[in-house]
Amino acid sequence: MLILIVDQKLPVEGRSIISQQSSINNFFNGQSPLFKKILIANRGEIALRIICACKELGVRTVAIYSEADRHSLHVRFADEAICIGPPQLAQSYLNIPAVISAAEIANVDAVHPGYGLLAENANFAEVCETSAIKFIGPRPEVTRLMGEKEKARAAMKRAGVPILPGSDGIVASEDEALEWARQVGFPVILKASAGGGGRGMRIVRTAEDLPGLYKAAQSEAAGAFGNGDLYMEKYVEHPRHIEFQVLADEHGSVISLGERECSIQRRHQKLLEESPSTQVTPELRERIGSVLCKSLAEIGYTNAGTIEFLMGRDRSLHFIEMNTRIQVEHPVTEMVTDVDLVKSQIMIAAGARMDEVLMGPIVHRGHSIECRINAEHPEKFTPSAGKITAFNPPGGTGVRVDTALYAEGVIPPYYDSLIAKLVVRGKDRPEAISRMSRALEMFIVEGVHTTIPLHRKILADADFRAGKFDTGFIERFLAKGK
Repeated sequence: MLILIVDQKLPVEGRSIISQQSSINNFFNGQSPLFKKILIANRGEIALRIICACKELGVRTVAIYSEADRHSLHVRFADEAICIGPPQLAQSYLNIPAVISAAEIANVDAVHPGYGLLAENANFAEVCETSAIKFIGPRPEVTRLMGEKEKARAAMKRAGVPILPGSDGIVASEDEALEWARQVGFPVILKASAGGGGRGMRIVRTAEDLPGLYKAAQSEAAGAFGNGDLYMEKYVEHPRHIEFQVLADEHGSVISLGERECSIQRRHQKLLEESPSTQVTPELRERIGSVLCKSLAEIGYTNAGTIEFLMGRDRSLHFIEMNTRIQVEHPVTEMVTDVDLVKSQIMIAAGARMDEVLMGPIVHRGHSIECRINAEHPEKFTPSAGKITAFNPPGGTGVRVDTALYAEGVIPPYYDSLIAKLVVRGKDRPEAISRMSRALEMFIVEGVHTTIPLHRKILADADFRAGKFDTGFIERFLAKGK
């Protein structure tokens, strides 16, 4: 059953209902109208983050929420809020008809999808387009191209972006997979074409292991994404995970804002990110950034995007996938470049040219680290939903906390367990590590288990401090019993 309840917002005690800057009826010297109202097709901290950007631009916001999120901060701070269904994702945040109905009822100009949920759903972007609602992201056909991993890989290869050796598209059977594996050379990795987040992936080290792992990856991919297609790549032992942030306007200009180091992860889920990477030289940053800008301009990419690479021990970079949305870890790039990526997304979608968005050259300053604070048992990584009984986020110079939670707030069992993103900037990496360690000590969250103790241990680890890590760091770290 579709539930659409429009909440007429009342002033919130202790805050002004006036935007942080004067309402902008026209920007870019009066050439392009800014959106008057944006619906945020998301929840939690990213929804609140988008609300902040809209308020600074003088744009009204509409929050959508499930019955489980009725008392969430994104609902409180939006100008309007619409309940779109029960807690289950399929009946609320992933229910495209409900989201579009809310957008039409609220008479919005645009939809910002945030990350996750419908952010990379090309069908949703098409429905927005058909409904004369601007989708703040790339065009549907580009999202669809980049969402099909083997097609994205082929497109990047044609454009000159370095990729790993692997299959030419989908491997349709175990026999075909075995043939490719012998050509590429073991070990190889099977990946879901429609996938992400580590699901539908299996590392294959021998020919004997391939049939069983092929079936397992195919089954997991079909269950997670409704598509069991797999492709194959050479598996890089002990890689680092490096990603590049880009912005592209709707007039053909693409820029790279540098890289993020995302190697501290478990089961392909990122735990800690930083920028810049200690392994990326200025020359490599410039070379890869230039290739990416050219390739993305050729495919007609627009808005924000992230291109992910594996880095070998020889510092060679190999394309693995592109995320056609804002990333969870975007704040580390914002901290070192002073570019508001979410405001940039909105301005680009409204027709701004790159020079109007950035107002000057990109300058990288200092070093930034982000820790994802999740409601999980710190070393088992099992969820810990419930009520937060005490909540005290840290502050001080160079500290940023992106969160939508508060004391007495509830972490429901239906959604991602992210409590907050704790982000710091220092003049260099040692100061950033010191600042993050201090901030973690002062971050109080009671009532649920969190990953704060794990992050404190990681920050104290000698190998992490020395920059000696790869994507297998967490498994080795936990095996040592630290």
